[in-house]
Amino acid sequence: MAPGLPTAMDRPHFIGIGGAGMSGIAKILAQRGAKVAGSDAKDSATADALRALGATVHIGHAAEHLADDATCVVVSSAIRKDNPELARAAELDIPVVHRSDALARLMDGLHPIAVAGTHGKTTTTSMLAVSLTELGLKPSYAIGGDLDAPGSNALHGDGEIFVAEADESDRSFHKYAPEVAIVLNVELDHHANYASMEEIYDSFQTFADRIVPGGTLVISADHEGARELTRRVSDSVKTVTYGEAEDADVRILSVVAQGLKSEVTVVLGGEELTFTVSVPGRHYASNAVAALAAGAALGIPAAELAPALAAYTGVKRRLQLKGEAAGVQVIDSYAHHPTEMTADLEAMRAAASTSRLLVVFQPHLFSRTQELGKEMGQSLALADASLVLDIYPAREDPIPGVTSDLIIEAARAAGADVTPVHDKADVPEAVAGMAKPGDLVLTMGAGDVTDLGPRILDRLAK
Repeated sequence: MAPGLPTAMDRPHFIGIGGAGMSGIAKILAQRGAKVAGSDAKDSATADALRALGATVHIGHAAEHLADDATCVVVSSAIRKDNPELARAAELDIPVVHRSDALARLMDGLHPIAVAGTHGKTTTTSMLAVSLTELGLKPSYAIGGDLDAPGSNALHGDGEIFVAEADESDRSFHKYAPEVAIVLNVELDHHANYASMEEIYDSFQTFADRIVPGGTLVISADHEGARELTRRVSDSVKTVTYGEAEDADVRILSVVAQGLKSEVTVVLGGEELTFTVSVPGRHYASNAVAALAAGAALGIPAAELAPALAAYTGVKRRLQLKGEAAGVQVIDSYAHHPTEMTADLEAMRAAASTSRLLVVFQPHLFSRTQELGKEMGQSLALADASLVLDIYPAREDPIPGVTSDLIIEAARAAGADVTPVHDKADVPEAVAGMAKPGDLVLTMGAGDVTDLGPRILDRLAK
């Protein structure tokens, strides 16, 4: 049986409870019987889901939202120090717990699998959660996105396994002590927190060194950053590599596109296995093989886990089909880093080789655009035509001279057909003027570009 509530977390208050990572922890605590409360900047479906579990969710941030009997206040790195609820916690001498520490406590007494990497964490964590559930193992999980099935970003299960997405952006994944750790890839990102690749390597090495004695690091053999990390990790850490590289311990022999699915053949433990992945592209096939290798490291028979992986049908915002109107399919992608953008665009090309691919791209963060705007523009050259929105700032303040023009100029230099759009409200009409029956429209980015899918479909239907 899974453990109960961690000490002093029976009446937690979450500042920013609607966030992907925060809401997952809050849901699990509520499912374990905690009296959960919290606040968020705006109401949402996530807030409603928390209320359905018995949580109290306040809209807006105010000192009076924090109850005097709260046993701890949970925060993420995005919470500013001048938050009124945080100030109130100091007045009441209520302990402040970082999100990562809270998640680490939830894993105590279980067999944790922590999934890390610059790209693909949410997908791989989700694949594990769904396939382990399909096998009746009743895992607990905390994911940075909502599954298509069973439809949540977190669940308290009665089994012995806890699957968690491990976020490197603020080094919070250093708090975990997994039995199995997955590293999908290692690239420079989160430029506000990491100044160089050397800092990235040091951070991932710290994460790998946190694996419990006797545990396993499952790591890509195909990505140079991951291979470099493999060379750096301690010899005491058992390492299993996977990928298409000839020296991979779990080797991918082939990935065959079958519409919006892929058939994958691997060799694991000397045995050849063929299974289906219900999302397109080599990138997602590789994620499935990482999940397969991690399950095998925990002792789950690969011959059972491989077919169970086919039960994974996707995560919201990860090449999620939003609908079809006037013969045009609209698909949503969370991709915001050039590597992710390229992988999703190539997957869409392979899935629908005879269709035109139209992209609505919204850059995410000024710092990322400043460092990687050129590469983002080059990725857009894979589309037949693109609309590029203004930068979604999220938690950042503007940087002088950093605009979407950096991406547009690079895209045009790479031969791409790119049009700037400064007002999101203009996008549905613009897409309607471009799209023809048979085309695919991809809304892409980590910001609120996802809201445009239904609006585009409504306009196309007229």
